[in-house]
Amino acid sequence: MTDEQASPLHQHSIHESGYRHTTGEAIYVDDISTNRHTLVGLIFVSPIAKGQLAKFNVDRAKKAEGIHAILTAKDIPGINDIAPVAHDEPLLAKSEVQCVGQHLALIVGKSLKYCRNAAKLIEIDFKEEKPVLTIAQAIAQDSYLTPPHIIRRGDIDKILADAKHVLEGTVSTGGQDHFYLESQAALAIPDEQGTLHIHSSTQHPSEVQAKVGEVLGIPRERIVVETRRMGGGFGGKETQAAPVAALAALGAVVTKCPVKVWFNRDQDMTQTGKRHPFYSEYEVAFTDEGIIQGLKVKTFADGGWSCDLSQAILDRCLFHLDNSYYIPSLEFIGRVVKTNLVSNTAFRGFGGPQGVVVIEEIINRIGQTLNLDSTLVRQRNFYGEAPRNITPYGQIIEDCRLQRIFQELMESSSYAQRQNSIQEFNDDNAWVKRGIAFQPVKFGISFTHSVLNQAGALVLIYSDGSIQLNHGGTEMGQGLHTKMLTICAHEFGVSKDRIRLMDTATDKVPNTSATAASSGSDLNGQAVREACKTLKSRLRKVASAILDVDTSHAEEITFVNNQVRAPNGNTVEFSDLIQTAYNSQVSLSATGYYATPNIFYDRDKGAGKPFHYFAYGGAVLEVEVSGFTGEYKLRRVDILHDVGDSLVPSIDRGQVEGAFIQGFGWLSCEEMVWSDSGHLKTYSPDTYKIPAFSDAPEAFHVQLLERAPQHNVIHGSKAVGEPPFMLGIGILAALRKAIAGFNSSSGFDTELKIPCTAESVLRSIERTR
Repeated sequence: MTDEQASPLHQHSIHESGYRHTTGEAIYVDDISTNRHTLVGLIFVSPIAKGQLAKFNVDRAKKAEGIHAILTAKDIPGINDIAPVAHDEPLLAKSEVQCVGQHLALIVGKSLKYCRNAAKLIEIDFKEEKPVLTIAQAIAQDSYLTPPHIIRRGDIDKILADAKHVLEGTVSTGGQDHFYLESQAALAIPDEQGTLHIHSSTQHPSEVQAKVGEVLGIPRERIVVETRRMGGGFGGKETQAAPVAALAALGAVVTKCPVKVWFNRDQDMTQTGKRHPFYSEYEVAFTDEGIIQGLKVKTFADGGWSCDLSQAILDRCLFHLDNSYYIPSLEFIGRVVKTNLVSNTAFRGFGGPQGVVVIEEIINRIGQTLNLDSTLVRQRNFYGEAPRNITPYGQIIEDCRLQRIFQELMESSSYAQRQNSIQEFNDDNAWVKRGIAFQPVKFGISFTHSVLNQAGALVLIYSDGSIQLNHGGTEMGQGLHTKMLTICAHEFGVSKDRIRLMDTATDKVPNTSATAASSGSDLNGQAVREACKTLKSRLRKVASAILDVDTSHAEEITFVNNQVRAPNGNTVEFSDLIQTAYNSQVSLSATGYYATPNIFYDRDKGAGKPFHYFAYGGAVLEVEVSGFTGEYKLRRVDILHDVGDSLVPSIDRGQVEGAFIQGFGWLSCEEMVWSDSGHLKTYSPDTYKIPAFSDAPEAFHVQLLERAPQHNVIHGSKAVGEPPFMLGIGILAALRKAIAGFNSSSGFDTELKIPCTAESVLRSIERTR
């Protein structure tokens, strides 16, 4: 649309399924109506972490009441592999098991009750082996999944040798469960001629289609994967939805009945991968002013028992070890270790948060060592003008907004005044202390595997002027469909209620990339726009005759307020134009395609341009800590985040709020505990704590950076899904300052174990005293 007031673009809007979410009318996989022949599948899993199958007999179980089939590795007609990259992950274990919860068989029956009874009749025995359960054990045993990835710049050893100040240390971050509201689920429906229609709760329908085809030994054209929506994903349904769908499909093909496989919460938490735990060692050189001169980091990611996406996740960790700071000389080395735990996978931030934590803890320690406010240390090390605008991997930062965000946030949050009042509060209170800190983020946007930076769309206009919109992205609550509707409505100049957004399906838009890497709006939005532009070009030719416009000026015809307007003032209703186009035998459907330009990276050289652009943000966090219990609360959070010229500001604001809380939860209360035998002990809400409503800050101020359009991105917008997650990392600096308040010594270096549970904070307070 050209009329800014009439366009929904850059305007607030409710989520397109918001009312259905709140009324319970929204349909998820487990809600889909099925017929009386539909069966359920229960996955039989390994009870041990490592060993060889000595006995595995399912004959008695097959004869149990209500059972239609029990399927093992020998029943797979195609390739027994479900791995997205390395082909190291069998769908069903054949002779060796490598983690508790590894899939061994699928029990297919009339109900879960029958399946559970049959599971008790399976005869199984193992020759157990000692598992590797920690990063330290893996390093000691030389147990790795990937070779090292190295990024170097300058002579770091000389810098460290000559520096006045050098700090050494380690940083460990734990895993995190995705805890999406809808657990993993798939419904496979066999059609005639051996085809399959699969409803999958997945972020990557095309990969589900591909892996199911490989497992069944059939081409992809015989498989349609459809995703209406997910009840959350956060990366946990990027690759790990495929095994669930493949098993449902296998059951459907064998039984010739629809089969649904659905995880309850305990099954989901014990059988699916998490955020990768990381362990990092560092040496940093810095000046009296706190300016970093050089940094050496060696980092290890716990990949679990198979690769999944661990290499790419490690890469993104290395790419974000700098976060918002220019580091003149450096050496970053990363490697993925193999342990006998669930295969860890994508999670919001995709390794970026684990890298950011390392540099942020380094800056926290520099500040405490020099008795400087870590906020000042952060500002002094920001990226800026050349030559301080080149990343460790050689990409030039062209649009750095860190200083602007810092200055605006310092003023809007009253940082300096509050810092003084907090000092007064701490002086007056012996057993309760407060801390305030600033946290910036610079996050690269694009799939770092460049081929994935592509998307498609299909737009259909019917002769009555109504529209169907198909695109390759998936909706998991983040508002992608709302944004795509907004773009389509803007392009055609029509109200959104004229447009029906269709379920994401592989028979409408093929060969799609995952909805991940915060790129859903960037990629699919451009594809939708291209499809609309193709149709508008055809329609303008028709409109030229109706509106008495010379075809050489057809591009001046605009679409606005459900009308099509000519420069001479003549108008025609959109629906009337469409009817005329149909009568004139003009095609009213079009595909759109977009690929991000100029993305590349050479892993051997540790150099390239892996990102299309960077998103920025900042947060000021204030905490209050009890010296008696170690419990703490967020008193106030001020966020200023860069989303470019937001497509739908209300959607983006919600993403910023949710991402911050999830990042805060990872570092504050979400603690994963494993037994010495490799069993997850925190596998349900009674033992694994995610942030509750009461954990949100008492005052939560979120603003989107104004006057900040981004060139070369759909309508000047920027990605928003992952970057604000890193703002929650500011809890570490705020807690360190509050804990340091219990000790009057200057330059005191606070120890703080992550996640910062109340127990961790209390131990830190006791050491401080």
